[in-house]
Amino acid sequence: MHGLRFRKESQLTRGLIIRNFSPFEATHLQLQGLCFSYLNGNLFNDFSAHIGPGLTLVRGGDGSGKTTLLRLLAGAIAPQAGHLMLNGVSPQASPQAYQGLVFWADPQSTALEGVSPTDYFRSLPGRYPAFDEALLLALTQALSLTPHLDKPMYMLSTGSRRKVWLAAAFASGAAVTLLDEPFAALDRASVNVVMELLEEAAAHTTRAWVLASYEAPGDLPLARVIELGGVG
Repeated sequence: MHGLRFRKESQLTRGLIIRNFSPFEATHLQLQGLCFSYLNGNLFNDFSAHIGPGLTLVRGGDGSGKTTLLRLLAGAIAPQAGHLMLNGVSPQASPQAYQGLVFWADPQSTALEGVSPTDYFRSLPGRYPAFDEALLLALTQALSLTPHLDKPMYMLSTGSRRKVWLAAAFASGAAVTLLDEPFAALDRASVNVVMELLEEAAAHTTRAWVLASYEAPGDLPLARVIELGGVG
């Protein structure tokens, strides 16, 4: 991903606007004393961090815990100790309310293999009150997803499946949006689309965007960097 660049005001993304809106005045996600381990060793031990508005990079090599941290932030898995709090909402105490504030689609999951992108997209507005249908339509066109909308996910290429998750993420309107290696398997035109949208997201003053990758995405302005180490 080194050297990624993007075209300002390209024909693909001109006019696309990601709403700088969250249910709260500003998003604040606090991690306090998180501990999590697998059988083969500890990943997080008394880990604390604060994530606010703008674009946060979670950087680390293979096996450093990037995806695991995103799953913890999403409330998809629970820490073995410590706690998370997003604008006063806890994933342990109020899991449904918490998950309505956080967008997460695990690119490694096979749970939706038999579902079409159209049906997946239809399931999202009920979960995310600020979901932007107009932006989703524009994104499906910008990411060249239109011919694939009614195919089951298992028929889509890895790149096309990732575009489905990305279109949903940018349209979700979530207070916190989690993106795991968003450029993996994408064609150059789609990389440009995502870079332009992330540049816009980086300027948000209420919504938080968390991007996990082994290196910084070009010269996008970052609000903060969480270093996990490891070898890429």
